[in-house]
Amino acid sequence: MDKRVGLLGGSFNPVHNGHLIIARAVAETLGLDRVILLPTKQPPHKRAGSLIDAEHRIAMVQLAIEGEPLFEFSDVDASRAAPTYTIDTIAHIRGELGLDTELYWIIGGDSLAELAAWYRAGELVDACHIVTALRPGTDTIDFTNAALTAVFTSEQIARLQQGILETPMIDISSTQVRRRCEAKQSIRYLVPDEVRKYINHNDLYQ
Repeated sequence: MDKRVGLLGGSFNPVHNGHLIIARAVAETLGLDRVILLPTKQPPHKRAGSLIDAEHRIAMVQLAIEGEPLFEFSDVDASRAAPTYTIDTIAHIRGELGLDTELYWIIGGDSLAELAAWYRAGELVDACHIVTALRPGTDTIDFTNAALTAVFTSEQIARLQQGILETPMIDISSTQVRRRCEAKQSIRYLVPDEVRKYINHNDLYQ
């Protein structure tokens, strides 16, 4: 049974090579047995209607990781009708994998800066390991600011600091991919080739 499992959630609108490179780097650094990608149907911080249908985003994630034994897909978030919260996802995965499995929730530096505003953030930090993969342009996090210290204990803040990893600085974003699609520009090498074909075939982000 796997003992160390990474979890990478997000809208994946669309999934791109940066997601996969970072996920692999985190897995190799921490010695994870696998990384589960969890597309979200409707993230709480994004307005309804701002994403393409979850069915398309799910299909692209599945195409992106096909044949890759390190990566796995889960529709636990995408199958929910209401906006999903990370603490609920962790509880669900914990129920499936058991208490002996260490769970590592992978986020970017921008998310770490906003973590105090997440739903039940203090409980989340205790429920799993928060792993932060720094991205290009990410500022150094001030762990003494009032927003963080008002929500997290000093011990929790220390664990968040320890969870910051040096990963490849891949400057690819889903926004960039969507804009290039709108401009009729190539997205080759930004997304897995099967994802590129799927986007073109379905006229997504046009």
